[in-house]
Amino acid sequence: MKILVIGGGGREHNIGVETGQSTGVEKIWCAPGNGGITEEAECVAVDAGDVAGLVALAEKVKPDLTVVGPELPLVNGLVDAFTHRNWAVVGRTKRQLNWKAARSSRKNFCKDTIFRQRNCTVRTIRREARMGRCAPSIGRW
Repeated sequence: MKILVIGGGGREHNIGVETGQSTGVEKIWCAPGNGGITEEAECVAVDAGDVAGLVALAEKVKPDLTVVGPELPLVNGLVDAFTHRNWAVVGRTKRQLNWKAARSSRKNFCKDTIFRQRNCTVRTIRREARMGRCAPSIGRW
């Protein structure tokens, strides 16, 4: 199995090390990688946020599985681009990230506004928006 790991931090280093020890793994590429992972994987100088560059790299090396570590390529739509081409990829799509961001901003909104309560729900936010106590855009949830 050939694996492409996107990212260059500690998480991606650990993924490269652990998968490198697995039987059945022929080759590991890491883009952009780091100095510590060079023993386990071949580092390729491609920016992790460059979706077009990563797609071109995947077309060139043809990995059996791609693992996306950092958030930047996820936010830029790398997983969407890979799944559109029917390539095996591990990571969240843009839609999943937007849902997560909306959920976390809702929680932060609840913590920071006048109605500090334990169970801040979508219903509470909508009610507060109708009453004019918060920004109208918050009522879209």
